Amino acid sequence: MNKREVEVHDQNLPTGFLARAATLDDLVATVAMLNDAYKATIGAEPYTIEFMRREWTEPGFNLESDSRLVLSVDGQVVGYYEVWDAAEPAVRVMIRGQVHPAYCSRGIGTYLLRWAERRASRAMGKAPEGARVVVHAYVMSANAEAGVLFKNEGFALIRHSWRMVIHLDATPVKPQWPDGISVRTLRAGLEEVDVLRAALEAFKDHWGFVEVPFEQELERWMHRLQHDSGFDPSLWFLALDGEQIAGVSLCRLKAFDDPEMGWIDTLAVRRPWRRRGLALALLQHSFQELRCRGKTTVGLGVDAQNLTGATRLYERAGMHPDPSHEYDLFEKELRPGYEVSTQTIEV
Repeated sequence: MNKREVEVHDQNLPTGFLARAATLDDLVATVAMLNDAYKATIGAEPYTIEFMRREWTEPGFNLESDSRLVLSVDGQVVGYYEVWDAAEPAVRVMIRGQVHPAYCSRGIGTYLLRWAERRASRAMGKAPEGARVVVHAYVMSANAEAGVLFKNEGFALIRHSWRMVIHLDATPVKPQWPDGISVRTLRAGLEEVDVLRAALEAFKDHWGFVEVPFEQELERWMHRLQHDSGFDPSLWFLALDGEQIAGVSLCRLKAFDDPEMGWIDTLAVRRPWRRRGLALALLQHSFQELRCRGKTTVGLGVDAQNLTGATRLYERAGMHPDPSHEYDLFEKELRPGYEVSTQTIEV
């Protein structure tokens, strides 16, 4: 019996199911299963073939070792989980997955979560000696059954994230730019690296940020851009102080799960330019530009306990949380030690 067959007939599986690593041939079936699960919980279908292919081919992610499918005896994909620990130092391992709603409460979620935790434990070999290593998972708040599963498996609920939205009238508020600041769109093919550097500098003040070698970040960043049909340089807004990038708002015409909603993917202001109204101006500029393209609703995602006070900024701009898109962050410590990721900042 070869290794592949041993994995397929995993003795830890509930009776009547098989398990193995995903392959690109499973792309369509896996996307359909994930969308069925999300639709049953929040009424949205966020996954596309393009998105999943981009994820599965991202540098550092290995389908054979980092993914696990559960199949019914007739070959239907009924569950899927993946583990992300490619970035080094691997101190904050992300896991993600779903079980088809018709197959819940059969032990499939427990099997997949335990597999993901075992797989995540390998990250300790890529973490600095003495560093704390944790596994993190975002779970839809509306999915109460999943929340119970994580708690039963020893995970702690530590944080929340929100989708915040604004419904725009015909004339969004005009931005007031700080003195010396100009705004323009990205010069595609010339400035992507500079934008990434600016965004990473700003993200150092985000809870959970872990600094990794820039070359790794750049390789993944460029992979995502090159395999994203929704990438539109005319919706990437750069706030400049002379030739320096002070802040960015990187937008999409369509949210991942709602083609009618415009989306702000990244809003970042570097420290020297904070507390001058630049973030609010970038936000309002983005609203204005997306409204000009026919969008009457705009959304973004945010850590509900954001260290820089982003939620207060968004509320001041007229945004509010969408309770149908709230996520809980669960954590389990794999190894105690000193904390590498950002936990607090001086403001």
